[in-house]
Amino acid sequence: MDENASEVIHLVARLKAKPEQRSALFDALKAIVPDVRKEDGCMLYDLNVDRDDPDVAVMLEIWRDASALDAHAQAAPFRSLATRFDALLAEPLHLQRLQKLL
Repeated sequence: MDENASEVIHLVARLKAKPEQRSALFDALKAIVPDVRKEDGCMLYDLNVDRDDPDVAVMLEIWRDASALDAHAQAAPFRSLATRFDALLAEPLHLQRLQKLL
């Protein structure tokens, strides 16, 4: 495995909206995507909806390394969204950190 490739973090973030907050959550996510994509170390930041559950937003993310992901978690776009999670989400944010094997 390429040593640099092992530092790259693939992340799946699952956000389940309260049914009455679906539009608000999706609008908030859409609003931060352009800024997050400009963050240092962001290689991919794509917003998707779960085809089986329209209340679930799924972010597919790739970060250069753990430092870039940590910086994203502290950056204004994500922090401003995170302050609204209690009002928007039906369950806690679920993060799945992956390492590409092939």
